[in-house]
Amino acid sequence: MALIPAHNEAERIAGALEALGRQEKVPDVVHVVADNCSDETAAIAALHGAEVLASENNRHKKAGALNQALDRIVPDLDDEDLILVQDADTALSPTFVTSAMRSMAGGVGAVGGIFHGEPGGGLLGALQRIEFQRYAREIARRGYRADVLTGTATMFRVATLRQIKRARADGRLGGGDSYYSLASLTEDDEITKAVRTLGYRTVSPPGCDVVTEVMTSVPKLWHQRMRWQRGALENLRDYGWTPVTAPYIIRQGFMGLSVLFLFLYVVFTIWMFARGRPEWSHFWIAIGMLFVVEKVVTARSAGWRSQLLAATLGIELLYDMFQHAVYLRSLWDMLHRREERWRTT
Repeated sequence: MALIPAHNEAERIAGALEALGRQEKVPDVVHVVADNCSDETAAIAALHGAEVLASENNRHKKAGALNQALDRIVPDLDDEDLILVQDADTALSPTFVTSAMRSMAGGVGAVGGIFHGEPGGGLLGALQRIEFQRYAREIARRGYRADVLTGTATMFRVATLRQIKRARADGRLGGGDSYYSLASLTEDDEITKAVRTLGYRTVSPPGCDVVTEVMTSVPKLWHQRMRWQRGALENLRDYGWTPVTAPYIIRQGFMGLSVLFLFLYVVFTIWMFARGRPEWSHFWIAIGMLFVVEKVVTARSAGWRSQLLAATLGIELLYDMFQHAVYLRSLWDMLHRREERWRTT
């Protein structure tokens, strides 16, 4: 079974449904959750064979819509049944369902997708595609462990979802009393920690590739990344230090160090050239070349054009500085308890 939450996705819902229809194993039934739609999302979904469920008085965005749909669907399912939850702006590779089903063994509670950026978006789109390819490379290096069950596409075992709901109801997990947390800006990041807190493994195996939307403007990218980063930080704050969250907290610490190191590199480089210190030039050139080699090698799977872009270094450094600005602003806002709202992009 597949479940697709959709808010005004008339332009993209057909592509998502057509990709599901090309699966090696087509889901038995596809539900599109039309959440407060004012366009033709529901009509287009119905024309493509989906069963449309309309949310009712939902004020909790995607998490609320999913909870309403799951409350209707899950009671009629067996514990061993599987539910695929995917975004309406995402197209799954034909092997996704079969690969995910094969991976549902050995203590795995959920299988997440490996996301790639869709074509287009100019320079900003190209930078995001490189970033996503590096993330996919990192997943492979970790033995396909999923640190985040991406909202683009994740398959859950029904038994796991039921345990999450029970754990929220009895206070072992926060975020309300249903399946997805209503208190998190990033419901996919939070439900990953919920699944792992209950003792299950999460994986993103080969064959579970998806193609998803890239942000086409800096303001849209800023809003998206602020929500991701702020949500991740707040989820860690809410869960606290546990065996599950410890690696995530350490990773956030390393991110802070990377912000500091890049800042020092830029400052010392400017200082060196301003003071005219030729004795330092060879050292800083060598450091810069190491950056270039790392960027080019890790962009290899994105294609030669991406490698050429990575070789310029300056453009990617600006993109890294953008990401660091998101991190610092998210940390600042969280520490000062400034409210961040879930935004559509």
